[in-house]
Amino acid sequence: MEAFDRIHSVLKAVANWAVWIAGSALLFCAFMVTIDVFARKFFSVTMSGSDEVSGYVFAASTTWAYSYCLLNRSNVRIDVLYNFLPIRVRAVLDVIGIALLLMYMGYLTRKAFDVFWTSWTGNSISNTTLLTPLWIPQLAWFLGLALFVVTLVFMLLYTTVALLRGEPGIVQRVAGAMSAQEEIDQETHGLDVAKQSASVAAVAESTHMNRKD
Repeated sequence: MEAFDRIHSVLKAVANWAVWIAGSALLFCAFMVTIDVFARKFFSVTMSGSDEVSGYVFAASTTWAYSYCLLNRSNVRIDVLYNFLPIRVRAVLDVIGIALLLMYMGYLTRKAFDVFWTSWTGNSISNTTLLTPLWIPQLAWFLGLALFVVTLVFMLLYTTVALLRGEPGIVQRVAGAMSAQEEIDQETHGLDVAKQSASVAAVAESTHMNRKD
């Protein structure tokens, strides 16, 4: 299973970069819309197309976050009964859930490619002042979906092999729903890091003051 673990780590790194890029694009749009609002309020000037660009970025960045959510087990799960089931049963349900999601996303991604290809071959442009070639945002949207499909294919293969090898713990670790304690640990991870940093800074400051004395 070491090869699967390495591929899992690589996909996680790719998903992290995708999230940072998508988040940066959203932050840029937030600044752009903010400037547009202030310019319209105080100078009666508008940045034509800021809402259009924001819509494109939001649609594309959402798809680029899918893989990150799946690999970090942050996707929404209905787990009212899930946590009460034996681990082997949970593992089977996890594999089935990934397979069903792959079927749906495969269909959606194929349709997304059809939309992109139609715009590409037909030189379609937006009916706005920007006259945006529609294939550009549609390509970004499609690539995010395609990355998610690739991730789902790998996850299905990984969890299926682990299940057949009689290792439901691996399935739980990479694809299972988080327990309440795991969610708490994830949410408070940043606080723990901040506390550690503060402690290190306090020790360093104390050592510096002692040296002065």
